[in-house]
Order: sequence, then structure tokens, then C-alpha cells
Amino acid sequence: MKQPPSTLQRQLVLDAVKARSDHPSADQIYLDVRAVNDRISRSTVYRNLNVLVRMGMLHRVKLPDSDRYEYRPDKHYHLFCLGCGAVSDAPLDYPDELDEEMAIETGYSIERHRVVFEGLCPDCQKR
Repeated sequence: MKQPPSTLQRQLVLDAVKARSDHPSADQIYLDVRAVNDRISRSTVYRNLNVLVRMGMLHRVKLPDSDRYEYRPDKHYHLFCLGCGAVSDAPLDYPDELDEEMAIETGYSIERHRVVFEGLCPDCQKR
């Protein structure tokens, strides 16, 4: 079972990510946390993001522009807009059998695979 955050700063960072569904960057999370507590430093937010990812309480989404963060615990894919930088969850099922097949083929112990679809979102296509 995942442990609850052990510090107020860590809880503030976790709450800031949980409050958003747009896969915020570390800088966006920092600004959200600063709006609640103006004494927290950027390095404290970044350090706690890394701790929360290691604890399995948050997930890091690696994208071309920057790392983004999310609270959603299930395995899923992402869409990344090359125009505006928006990130959203892709409406596709995650096939666990790919992980199993890769483990059999390579001998690796596979935890997950990641896919990011890149293109232009509907709003950017209209522009």
C-alpha cells in the first residue's frame, strides 16, 4: 500500500497535481503550490515531485517539451499536441499482453510500456 506523504510540503505538491487533469509541468505545479503557501521554494516542489514519483503516488509523463505529472494510477497512453503543448489521456485500452510478450521475448521483467501520440489537437487544426 502507498504511504501518505510525510510532510506538509509533499502533501501540498500531491494536492496540486490531484487538482489538475491537464498533466501539469513542474513549473505549473510550483505556481499552484505557491498560491497556497508562498514560503515553499521551487527546489522543494521539484524534490517532492521526484519523491512522490518514487513512492508511486504520482506518475511522470515524459514528453518532448518537458516532463509532466499526473495522479491517475492506471496504465494508459497520452496525446501530445505539437502546436499548443496540450497533453491528454488517449482513449485506448492498455494491452498488458504486450508487456508479457516482450518479457518472454527478451527475458526482461517488464513493468509497463509508454506510448505518446504526437500531432495537432482539434483547436490547433482550426487555426
